[in-house]
Formats: sequence, C-alpha cells, structure tokens
Amino acid sequence: MSVTEIRGVWLTTTASQVLNSRDNIVEAMDFLAETGFNVVFPVVWNKAVTQFPSQVMQQNFGVEINPQYRGRDVLQEVIIEAHRVGLKVIPWFEYGFASSYNSNGGMLLAKKPQWAARDSKGNLLNKNGFEWLNSLNFQVQDFLLSLILEVVKNYDVDGIQGDDRLPALPCEGGYDNVTVKRYQQEFGKNPPQNPKDKQWLQWRADILTDFLARLYGEVKAVNHNLLISMAPNIHDWALKEYLQDSQRWLERGLVDIIHPQVYRRDFNSYKNIIDRLIKQQFTENTRGKLAPGVLMKLGSYNINPDYLVQVIEYNRACGIRGEVFFFYEGLRDRNNALGKVLRQGYYSKSAAFPCLEDLNQGYGNRKEVANKKGGLINFLKNLF
Repeated sequence: MSVTEIRGVWLTTTASQVLNSRDNIVEAMDFLAETGFNVVFPVVWNKAVTQFPSQVMQQNFGVEINPQYRGRDVLQEVIIEAHRVGLKVIPWFEYGFASSYNSNGGMLLAKKPQWAARDSKGNLLNKNGFEWLNSLNFQVQDFLLSLILEVVKNYDVDGIQGDDRLPALPCEGGYDNVTVKRYQQEFGKNPPQNPKDKQWLQWRADILTDFLARLYGEVKAVNHNLLISMAPNIHDWALKEYLQDSQRWLERGLVDIIHPQVYRRDFNSYKNIIDRLIKQQFTENTRGKLAPGVLMKLGSYNINPDYLVQVIEYNRACGIRGEVFFFYEGLRDRNNALGKVLRQGYYSKSAAFPCLEDLNQGYGNRKEVANKKGGLINFLKNLF
C-alpha cells in the first residue's frame, strides 16, 4: 500500500544558515529528500521584509527585499532546488500581522502609523514583545493579501501558509478609532473594556475569519490547486488570546491543511493535546487536514529521539497522516542525529504528499474503506 503523508519542516532565517547561499539551499533540499521529507515551508515574510523581491513592499515602504539577500531571489532558489528533488514548497508568512519585535512598531508603523493596532488605553498593541498592525483594518488586510497574491502569481509554489500571527490579533487589540467606530455603528455602544468579553471577542474573531475566507477565495482564483495551510496556536486558547477561530475555519472549509502548534516538550503533554483536539475540534471529515506542528528545536532545546518516535507513532495510531517540524536545524544538530532517526525509522519509505482530494476526503471515509478490508487494525498497520 503506497503511503500518503505530510512530512514537513519549517525553514527559518533565525538561527539557521540554510537561506544564506544557493549552495546551502541545494545541500539542504538534498538532505531533506534523502531523509524522507516531502514539503518545505520557507519563511518569506518576517521583520518587515520579504525573502523575495517584492514590488508591493517597494511601492509601500521602499524596501524591495531583506537587505541580507539583496541581489538574490531566495524564494525562487528554494523552489527550484526543492522541486528538483520532489519537495513541495509552501511559503510561510511568519510575521503575518505583526509589525515588529521589540522595535516600537519598526519600519512599517514608522511609515504608516495609522495602521497600528491599539489596546484599551490607546497604546501601541504589544504582546510578548511583538508590536502589531491592526489586522481588523481593511487597508492592512489589503496590504497583506497583496503580498500573498504577489507570491502565488509570480512563483511556482504549491500553496501559502499563515501561522499564529496570520490571521490573528492579540485579544487586547481592537481599540483603535476605526474599529471602535465600526463597533459603535453595529451595536450602538462602545466596545467593552474587558478584551475577553465573549461577544466582543467573537465579533473581532469573525472579522479575521472573513479575511481568511477572502484570502482563500482569491488564492484559489489564481490556481484552485494551491493549498491554504495554517499553523495557528491550539484551539481554543488561540481564540481567547489571538482571535484565531480555527474551529470556524474548519467548519467553513477555509483551510486545506492545518498544523496546530503542539509545541510541548514531553510526550504526555503532547498526547493530551492531540486527544483533546481530536475529541473536541476535528471531526472524522476534517481529520485528514490535520498535521500537527511539532517542536524539534528551540534555543538549547532539542527533542529527545525517543519522544520524536513516540510522536509519530501516536499521530499514525490516531489516523493523523503527518507532521511539520520546527525547525530544520534540529535535524542537523549532533551530526544529523534526528535526521538519522527519521531516515532509519518512520520516514525510511518515501511518502507521496497528499493532493487536495486526499485532504478533503476525511478520516471517516478512509476508515470506512478500511473496515471493508478487514478492520481498522489492518488499516492502521498498512499505514506504516
């Protein structure tokens, strides 16, 4: 039985040398293909710059590309080298609606201060060090959508990806004049001072869901086969803290694949979250879209090899056909130790990346087929 799985990894500009040269990209794509991966998520938007020459950025902010990569087109280099070895490429818009990190809004808000998100005291919205654009503002939405459409129209990509900042806004935001006026017109009163008031929370989350619907439609209009991938934080914490209503996204069919960031450092914590997501959020018809985000490396942390194997085993036992690892360099540490664990174990046999039909088929339909062939146990055995 041929295997169809999502085996992905994020490529960062932080704590990584991969994107620093064409030779590094070539070597990385060869390594990933040999290790059994089939999709990469390269960062293309962070710290107020792009990793590709952007006319949208040039026209709005006078900065065409990350100065570190001037004279190159890093995204195009990744696409060429990834496709050469059979890897899919889904560009990752890492910063989403975040304007800057510990930079008081940075270059974006210095140029367009009217785009700033505000908290209930009128201050620039800051959460965990990130300063935010107002993602409820239609002009800001148009800007980010234009960046995304620039990529899908100009590059041979396989989809696009948002994350815990796209679409998102810290729940403390929404108190700018434009959003307050919009709320007043709809409800005849000011927004509650409590940012977690249930109705106020849901109203803002719905605006972001509507933006995702627009993004989905406009990307699909360019090419129906392009995948809309999202890596939000975990439901429903993400709704209460960042207005990310991934439950509604699934119900409205606005994501093709979804990678909740189940970034836990021990197996029991990981298992508990997966169990909860399957029980509370994912139906048998949407489980085919699920490929959790797994924390492989962060700072001095590297996932334990035994824990790595447990994660994949449990995912498959739950009918979850894939995972995405944060991030690439974790595979290469200690003389490629974790890469070898995958290559010699669960990723030893190559896997096809799922097509849209696979992703929309649903776990329930596959289980039904399995039962006809002699039960779910045999079906799960065949997955390995």
